[in-house]
Amino acid sequence: MQYSTFGTDLLARSLAGADPDQSPLTHLSVIPSRPAAFADWPEWVPKALLDAYAENGIERVWTHQARAADEAFRGNHVAICTGTASGKSLSYQMPILSTLLNDRNSTALYLAPTKALGADQIRAVSSVIAGRPEFGHLQPCAYDGDTDPEIRQWARVHSRWIFTNPDMLHIGILSHHARWRQFFRNLRFIVVDECHHYRGVFGSHTALVMRRLLRIARAAGANPTVIGASATVARPAEALGRLIGEPAVAVTDDGSPRGERTVALWEPDFLPVVTGENGAPVRRSAGAESARLLADFVIEGARTLCFARSRRGVELTALSARNLLSQSAPELESRVGSYRAGYLADDRRKLEKAITDGELLGVATTNALELGVDISGLDAVIVSGYPGTVASFWQQAGRAGRQRESGDSLVVLVARDDPLDTYLVHHPDSLLGKPVEATVTDPANPYILGPHLLCAAAEKPLSEAEVDAWEARPVAEDLAAEGLLRKRKSGWYVAAGIEPHAEVDIRGGIGGQVLIVDTTTSQVLGTVDTGRAMSTVHPGAVHIHQGETYLVDELDLDDGLALAHPEDPDWTTSARETTDISITSTLESRRFGPLTVAFVEVDVTHQVVGYLRTLRTGEVLDAVELDMPEQTLHTRAVMYTLTPEVLAEAGIDETRLPGSLHAAEHAAIGLLPLVATCDRWDIGGVSTDLHPDTGLPTVFVYDGYMGGAGFAERGHSAFLTWINATRDAVASCGCESGCPSCVQSPKCGNGNDPLDKDGAVAVLDLLSRQYLAHA
Repeated sequence: MQYSTFGTDLLARSLAGADPDQSPLTHLSVIPSRPAAFADWPEWVPKALLDAYAENGIERVWTHQARAADEAFRGNHVAICTGTASGKSLSYQMPILSTLLNDRNSTALYLAPTKALGADQIRAVSSVIAGRPEFGHLQPCAYDGDTDPEIRQWARVHSRWIFTNPDMLHIGILSHHARWRQFFRNLRFIVVDECHHYRGVFGSHTALVMRRLLRIARAAGANPTVIGASATVARPAEALGRLIGEPAVAVTDDGSPRGERTVALWEPDFLPVVTGENGAPVRRSAGAESARLLADFVIEGARTLCFARSRRGVELTALSARNLLSQSAPELESRVGSYRAGYLADDRRKLEKAITDGELLGVATTNALELGVDISGLDAVIVSGYPGTVASFWQQAGRAGRQRESGDSLVVLVARDDPLDTYLVHHPDSLLGKPVEATVTDPANPYILGPHLLCAAAEKPLSEAEVDAWEARPVAEDLAAEGLLRKRKSGWYVAAGIEPHAEVDIRGGIGGQVLIVDTTTSQVLGTVDTGRAMSTVHPGAVHIHQGETYLVDELDLDDGLALAHPEDPDWTTSARETTDISITSTLESRRFGPLTVAFVEVDVTHQVVGYLRTLRTGEVLDAVELDMPEQTLHTRAVMYTLTPEVLAEAGIDETRLPGSLHAAEHAAIGLLPLVATCDRWDIGGVSTDLHPDTGLPTVFVYDGYMGGAGFAERGHSAFLTWINATRDAVASCGCESGCPSCVQSPKCGNGNDPLDKDGAVAVLDLLSRQYLAHA
């Protein structure tokens, strides 16, 4: 082993007996430790606050904390971008608590993308001010979907510092802003925590919620300062500026100490004998490999988080780890749990306490615990499948090493059977040596902007200047033509009887929520939005909740119910769907000889037509047909066409064309997250050897959100980088004719048939050559 570190010692159990020539470890690196850089407390911090921090063990501040706090105290919007566990909370606590202490009427608002993070930050603030009467008037309080109605009413009147999320700010506060007038009149600070999380559709919605918030606060007489915080965001001042629509300053020089961090890249081997769709080889799944690592680390006494990509993956990983421990260390089986979105509030609170107290040694989780929840003493993080962005990878990696005595930690990225994962574990510089991505948002998307214009007009009539400042005049005029807005001399008003807030799901969900109910107990197991229900809780689907497995018997979209019963099959399910696409307009197009690359608006029609039942080994058991309604999505796509003649010259004749384009499309979808802040589930694709709108062999990769989310546009602008990486990933894969690590897709509606791996390499080579030859 090249290094001897805390991390390599922890890995030794999992690597014991492995053939060095066939080791799953593809790369190992060590990020060295770093000492702290201290600064003096800002002179404006009151003695009472200094004493409170001293009692909590905080005697000195780091340089970035002092600078960020000073910028905010002077009224500048500020974006703090320093590492995980670098004390960003203290940076905004200082100016807020100092101001609230000196002016008892002042108020502050804290926004987090998850309830768990908001609850964690309330605990942090409460621990500072507890038992100190001079802070008694603050009454920091949560105001989210889990807050009892009586407490919400009390908080609105009495709390000086409200902790909420963008969803509740939109639906529960701004929609009733008249009741909050006193709070808004005195609003001095707004904290936007984990800014990197606000990207794509969610980021675009949140940007418009923030503009509405600032508008209402200023109308009430306040002029609040916004403090953004993130460990991983590119160009933080610009990112916060895009989110709030106003300029900000950045603080990025990190003065906090950091322990040594060992990073391992891990690629599971192919399973002997087992084959998947169309006879393709199957790797040991990332979930199974991660469960084994999780069990090994728990046996070694290491407190470990394992991040999985999906709710189902979380449940399966925890279940598998517990099964392994039941055989080798049964006394530890109960110390492994799962945590994800969709749990009910009481379940979440119990799990959060068990994680914080160390009752659970190992936890499988979605990115619900990726954000800045302070879980002290973690030794290791397992990332089960690349999380889609470099920013998310480092956020998850940063959960380990927080407040351990040495701060040393281990991070293991376990590659999924996926083109991007395969590429990254064999090209470590593309992950470990790459800066984090810039967040992609598009608040001008008319499908997002229109509903928020209605909300803004309902909150307070829009002036002509505001409509122009939001670059919203065409959208406003369209809404007026539909009878939803009324234009008068004094401004734009929402039409009578229109209540727009409830119609906006700022997470980008489609058409409301479906409740998942256990028919044997009538217990609500969780929720899923209607748009995803047909592919996740269709009849026959396997649903996993807190380690318990259920089979879905019925999906009623009209009533918003998915009815399931407990059952423990030895297989999982994955939906299959068909997709048709038509071009509605061309936004930008470039020709490179026989190659055309374009950015287009499209209508995409989906229909779930069945599902596969797959054994936990990865072997496909069978396919089951379904008859589900169609859904049409108006969105944006990056598209390329090639002439049949140039394809034939490259050895792709008519018989090979469908499989070659199909394989190239799958691989490109898998690699788009390399250049755009998305993952493959945010995007979709279609390939055809003759598209009716182009008359040519055509490939589309589109945003999976109404109106688009900016991902396809990024693929269009970074086309050559994207295609070259895709070609390298497919060509370097060790399989013979295509597998999930290169050209097979887990959501292919055609059952991954036909696919031509060699043809895909030829197509991708051709794209690169023609682009460079005619650029």
